[in-house]
Amino acid sequence: MTGQAESPWDGSPGPASWIRPPATLRTLVVGAGRAGRALARELRDAAGPHGTEGQELRPIGFVDDARDPFANSEAQPEPAMPLLGTLAELAHLVAEHAAEAVLLAIPGLPTARARELTAAATGAGAVVRYLPWHAAHLPREATASDLRPLDIRALIDGPAPHAVSPEVKEIVTGKRVLVTGAGGALGAELSRHLHAFNPGELFLLDGDESAMHHLAPDLYATLLTTDLSDRDQTDRTFRDLRPEVVFHAAGPRQASVLERRPSLGVKANVLSTDNLVRAVARHGTERFVRISTDADPATMLGASQRAAEAVIRAAAAKSAKKHTNTVYTAVRVGDALDAHASLLTVLADQIRAGGPVTITHPDATRRFATVEEAVALALEAARTATGGEVSTPDLGAPTRIADVVERFTRQYKLPEVPIRCVSSSQKAKNPWPAEPTRPAEPTQPADYADLPDRLDKLYKAAEKNRDPKVRQMLAKLAKPSPDRPR
Repeated sequence: MTGQAESPWDGSPGPASWIRPPATLRTLVVGAGRAGRALARELRDAAGPHGTEGQELRPIGFVDDARDPFANSEAQPEPAMPLLGTLAELAHLVAEHAAEAVLLAIPGLPTARARELTAAATGAGAVVRYLPWHAAHLPREATASDLRPLDIRALIDGPAPHAVSPEVKEIVTGKRVLVTGAGGALGAELSRHLHAFNPGELFLLDGDESAMHHLAPDLYATLLTTDLSDRDQTDRTFRDLRPEVVFHAAGPRQASVLERRPSLGVKANVLSTDNLVRAVARHGTERFVRISTDADPATMLGASQRAAEAVIRAAAAKSAKKHTNTVYTAVRVGDALDAHASLLTVLADQIRAGGPVTITHPDATRRFATVEEAVALALEAARTATGGEVSTPDLGAPTRIADVVERFTRQYKLPEVPIRCVSSSQKAKNPWPAEPTRPAEPTQPADYADLPDRLDKLYKAAEKNRDPKVRQMLAKLAKPSPDRPR
């Protein structure tokens, strides 16, 4: 659940991070199991404070509920790493040992318990880092590069994070898996999760080669670039790779950009999906999953997402008619709070600039998910899909953006920042309303009989960048009709 912006008080250039603490923070390691011991060894053996970000933590002791976590002779800690106390004593231990950081090194820790420990640690003045759930599935020991800094989940409302069923392995393990948009926050997180499920081959694709430079060096995968708006390039990529499972996470997600340039949304969201779907059908891919965010047809981003979903539904209907085994599905994962160019990115930039933080309305709300949760939703959709679904998972109650701002500054112990509202309209109050939680109804082939012709006209208008015409055509295409599944 890492963010993509620099720390709000750090104006230096370089790699992005939500939290950039000073060197050699005194650190308590919660969990003296295999993961905790591996991390403690790595951090204590680090060359110094000028290494990687994880090397800035200096472990001083373990916190664990086990009476004798070191009973196994092979798991003896170093003499300078004692067991200091139990999880219930965490806040007291932070104060007693002048700890500046707490490392939650229990990947399977229940969400409610993790939130309690995070609150205890931050309340006592310590920053928190933790291991994500998928670290438990890694075929190696946990390393500092696996650590995540900010407790994003504490900033938003809604249900507990979605857990991924072990059965997801069945559609990934041993398979040739392709991820598009792998250079983005969502695609990169998805790639790490898929890698933990031991695919036969993992192909990571992005239109921008430089966007994938931050992927973990131990992520064994083939990196490649392809322009998905180019049908021939896309088909050639599939012919060479023969992917069995495809996760399509590419595409712009900045609503403001596409409001000005809807032609870009058509090329990047609709045409790319169409080209992928054609390649999937031609080269025998078993499962195709498209991951989208905003699907409000009133916005050009949402309209382009809906048009892409229509492409998927039509492909599923065609597949069913021909009795092929390819599964086409899409899932709407909400607004990923910690993704690139997300609310937190803007928030950090505005705070670093001295404020104010701007929001559309005092009561403006969004249904948020973290990047990690969005990935979990996508994996579950891939596992349960039978073909033609557009899943809208339950993200719970919407969160007031003003509350996110307040929680963000409190968690970082920053001064209160002024909030300025830029609109008072009802539309601004909730400009991206979430739809009811439900899968799409089954699609009938006749529902999309005219879709190819409409798409062809849309692509021609977008190619000529006729944005007013594209806006009109997208709005009509995205609007549900009586004979089209809603």
